[in-house]
Amino acid sequence: MRILRHNAPGFSTSLKSLQRSAEPHPQVRKTVEAVLEAVRIEGNSALLEFIERFGGPHLTAKQLALTGKPKVNTVTKQAIATAHANVLAFARKSLRENWTMKNAQGALVGERFDAFQRVGIYVPGGTAPLVSTAVMTVTLAKAAGVPKIVVTTPSDAEGNVNEALHFALQYCGATEIYRIGGAQAIAALAYGTETIRPVQKIFGPGNAYVVEAKRQVFGHVAIDLLPGPSEILVLADASANAEWIAADLLAQAEHGKGSSILFITNSAKLLKSVETAIANQLATLTRQDHLAGVLEHGCALILVKSLPDAIAIANDFAPEHIAIVAKGEDKIAAQIHTAGAIFLGGYSPVVAGDFLAGPSHTLPTGGAGKSFPGLTVDMFQRRTSLVRYDAKSLKKSVPTIAKFSEIEGLDAHGRSATIRFE
Repeated sequence: MRILRHNAPGFSTSLKSLQRSAEPHPQVRKTVEAVLEAVRIEGNSALLEFIERFGGPHLTAKQLALTGKPKVNTVTKQAIATAHANVLAFARKSLRENWTMKNAQGALVGERFDAFQRVGIYVPGGTAPLVSTAVMTVTLAKAAGVPKIVVTTPSDAEGNVNEALHFALQYCGATEIYRIGGAQAIAALAYGTETIRPVQKIFGPGNAYVVEAKRQVFGHVAIDLLPGPSEILVLADASANAEWIAADLLAQAEHGKGSSILFITNSAKLLKSVETAIANQLATLTRQDHLAGVLEHGCALILVKSLPDAIAIANDFAPEHIAIVAKGEDKIAAQIHTAGAIFLGGYSPVVAGDFLAGPSHTLPTGGAGKSFPGLTVDMFQRRTSLVRYDAKSLKKSVPTIAKFSEIEGLDAHGRSATIRFE
């Protein structure tokens, strides 16, 4: 763990080193380019080759689709149903609705929001079956009314997909599921193959290769955002519980490689207590390899002079999750403008948002929160503007149209309106 103190030499320089870049590593970019191009041109043959080359099973085209009825116990079903209900209720509340109004000249204008007809969702597998990600993505597509929800998720070396994940995907509304991971999955969704029809928009988090693939296919298809490895920043004062903070930090650290965990406080005593609590709790956890790497390369405990300084650092970092445990937490939260999600108070652990609170846990990482929001249900809706003039409203508009046409030197534009009154 790195310990940074405001009164230590080089503090400002150390803070700058925490800034992340959304730019991919050149080798990642090059590898992804090759995968995308091969799948675009060769379809299934390239797709199947990459699945096996990158650690997946040897499959035939007929084995790509994941079908059947998974076997899960009642308690697992209930947990998935509980989380799904919260996410669905939140999504329905967030849906955008059609509207119309009359403009100053009397023309009818408005917006219509239609669900995309076919979307692709990437659900990571890797070292943990992210059942919660299935709930936090597929549920939103279903709530928006998307008729075709295509999911790709990697299998293990034998071609197996976790039964609970399989159940969650079906329960939440996936209409097609394919056992594909990595950049090749994004290629299949974007360009299509002999087996998989292309989609209109791609959603979901993933590793560096998946995120880079989404970046590269943007334009050919739409994408949601570029969510990568997990991040948490806890901002606290002396009133906070050090054991709880340590537990929250370690919870996000166990996602492993690329994750970032930051703690910022104006209390030297609390910082020391959190440092001790992390060391003590670490020994009790199972994912030691994942945790050790994050603690060594992606962890910083920061002592600041004042909470306003902590707020400034948090906004510069733009964390995926920020937990605020301090007196006046609502006022502090009002000054946070770049976080993907804000968790308020000691009884609001980020894990509650990860699994069942309601908002999707697919959030911007790598500093993208300065520009991108988290995943919302309206991202599954396509906006179309509507315009209806009648003779009276168009006649009132002709002078303005004619003037714009004159200014821009586009006489045919003006003529297309004035001709109706000649």
